[in-house]
Amino acid sequence: MRRNSGKISAKWIPIFSVSFFFFGMLFTNRLWAPPESNGQLMSRQRQEQELQIISEDCTTKKKPEEEKDVMGEVHKTHDAIQSLDKSISMLQMELAASRSAQEVVKSDGMSDNSHGEPPKKKAFVVIGINTAFSSRKRRDSVRQTWMPQGDKLIQLEKEKGIIIRFMIGHSATSNSILDRAIDSEESQHKDFLRLEHVEGYHELSAKTKIFFSTAVSKWDADFYVKVDDDVHVNLGVFAATLARHRSKPRVYMGCMKSGPVLAQKNVKYHEPEFWKFGEDGSKYFRHATGQIYAISKDLATYISINQPILHKYANEDVSLGSWFIGLEVEHIDDRNMCCGTPPDCEWKAQAGNVCVASFDWSCSGICKSVEKLKFVHERCGEGDEALWSALL
Repeated sequence: MRRNSGKISAKWIPIFSVSFFFFGMLFTNRLWAPPESNGQLMSRQRQEQELQIISEDCTTKKKPEEEKDVMGEVHKTHDAIQSLDKSISMLQMELAASRSAQEVVKSDGMSDNSHGEPPKKKAFVVIGINTAFSSRKRRDSVRQTWMPQGDKLIQLEKEKGIIIRFMIGHSATSNSILDRAIDSEESQHKDFLRLEHVEGYHELSAKTKIFFSTAVSKWDADFYVKVDDDVHVNLGVFAATLARHRSKPRVYMGCMKSGPVLAQKNVKYHEPEFWKFGEDGSKYFRHATGQIYAISKDLATYISINQPILHKYANEDVSLGSWFIGLEVEHIDDRNMCCGTPPDCEWKAQAGNVCVASFDWSCSGICKSVEKLKFVHERCGEGDEALWSALL
């Protein structure tokens, strides 16, 4: 009996083994718990939150100053890039103009500028007055009104850098009576720019390209202008207007319009390539009306360089506008360049807003300009001293 009482029943052994196993596991987990208690974890989280708040507070305090510094640097960089871009553009255009000057045939018979000829004359603006063989009376009316003559024309070039010439090409027949008449008129007034171009109404787009190319080859100007010989111009106001845009590299200035594309044949301003502009009833892209417009040096040089590949549409003003599509060009819509004849321009002059140019839309110029131009000049002219006192 004693020997039996000192022994443990075999059936209890598995029970005690499992109990001791779980007891050992519990004891081991408590003994080897991670050094970080719950309190320590909470303390660390609190420290991290405080550090984050302090960091955010510092960032908030520095942000306005940092943003100001960053924006200042951005503006400086932008200005520097713009200045560099303009300088590069000017250098490229001057190089291209030099090349084109050697390729363009001079109106005096000289083929290039590589034989010790003087450099191109510096000018502010070159104004080409588009004229025809049959327009002698129109030219005389312009000479008697807004275009200086003789010594004053020379003085205008020297003092103001304003060059004004009637631009005209040649007849289809060499040394014809028409050409000799222009030669005689030139010897009297010395105010023509002869172009290597055969005159013709349907060749105005080609004449425009040749005018700009020839002008660029002869004068280094800030602006180049085309105006019709039946338009009245106030030169002083015009020069002052151009001067306000002198610092811009690529300017295209005039009265911008977007007229209908005329697909019908046998109508004025018919466009044979109407299909390029979309469906029936389409309108042209914005472009300056052809009576008067101005372009900056870079654009005139661009025309000179690319003259052979610039497409010509039926209408000269549309052609010019198309040549600038896709270029970084600033279109300036100046309604002072398309005032009406009296009383329109007269009312504006009386209000102190003297017009740059005046003409009648119904005639695409001044109606009966030979008889009426002097009347427009008297009513809407800026005065003799305005041109000489204009600040350029």
